[in-house]
Amino acid sequence: MAGPLTNWNTGLFGCCEDMSSCCYGFWCCPCLACTVAGKFDENRCLPLCDICSPSVLSAFGIPLIVPPAALALRVGIRHKYGIKSSLCKDIATSCVCVWCSYCQMHRELKYRKKNSNVVVLQPAPMVAPGNPGK
Repeated sequence: MAGPLTNWNTGLFGCCEDMSSCCYGFWCCPCLACTVAGKFDENRCLPLCDICSPSVLSAFGIPLIVPPAALALRVGIRHKYGIKSSLCKDIATSCVCVWCSYCQMHRELKYRKKNSNVVVLQPAPMVAPGNPGK
């Protein structure tokens, strides 16, 4: 990451800015979570840890409040794209409204992928000076 820190492109509750992400998250948040992980080049099954871990851990008497995969993805996206915030805010966001957090991350990744400029340079052919055979 280089350059100045920026803000998230949309707010946490900015669903009206991208209705398709909002509807996707509303109707099938686990699918959206797996899509976000895949778009961030992580294993698409990573968010399933958030779904399975509370029930498994609570069976052993260990309460789990913070969804680890959602928090990890949020922090990773924030660091990769130089987004201003703090770990405390990421924890609070992941705990209070994990669906809104996944929708915001999805909108951010769509925006970043759409606005990324890829430059492909092909090297110029090399021509040897003079006559190499004589």
